[in-house]
Amino acid sequence: MKSEYPVAIITGAGGGLGRTFALALAEAGWVIAALGRTQATVEETVSVCGGVGDKQHLALTCDVTDPEAVATAFETITTRLGRLDLLVNNAGIPGPTGQLDTIDPAHAQATINTNFLGTLWCTQHAFAWMKDNGGGRIINNGSIASHSPRSGAAAYAASKAAVSSLTVSTALDGRDHGITATELDIGNARTELLGSFTGSEPMFDANHAARLLVAVAQLPADVSVDHVTVTAAGMPYLGRG
Repeated sequence: MKSEYPVAIITGAGGGLGRTFALALAEAGWVIAALGRTQATVEETVSVCGGVGDKQHLALTCDVTDPEAVATAFETITTRLGRLDLLVNNAGIPGPTGQLDTIDPAHAQATINTNFLGTLWCTQHAFAWMKDNGGGRIINNGSIASHSPRSGAAAYAASKAAVSSLTVSTALDGRDHGITATELDIGNARTELLGSFTGSEPMFDANHAARLLVAVAQLPADVSVDHVTVTAAGMPYLGRG
């Protein structure tokens, strides 16, 4: 049965920005399909999103680094809800920190697998469904590190640079199919992910980033937002190196 409400898949929805995004979209009238590695956390996300009548959210365990798990999750969601209007690629890890010569290969590979390849696998399935069903929107939670990295965080910055390039490719390939793609770069939104990076830098309430995401998500289909950057005022970003 096709949902009468717009449907959004959010990866990494068990906490942090993913949960914040899910709650904001649910409050704006979206049905949420929350994906994460741990069933208990995505179920908690769904519970705070609420549900009225036939507007029931889904909580699914999915490791985005596993292409088969991603395929199963997307098949389940589109079969049960009958539509997919928005994919928010949010799943990510901070990766190893330290100078280049100290980076552990396994940790670096895990960062690429989660931040880039996980985004790629999810984008592939969303793109294929949207292509056959009238289009849709894909929003990638990028990072200002993709084009203005910090020292000591090479694996993370490189993974997000790859996401930035993928976003452009998605938008280009989607032009003839009504599919738009947005890179949402967020600097110092207050979540547990940032502990190893920000130190005493200014931060801002993640709910403001979520409001921005909802605004993009609800634009008409003939409007594309290619790239948005939002940061805490006063954080070292412009001109940093």
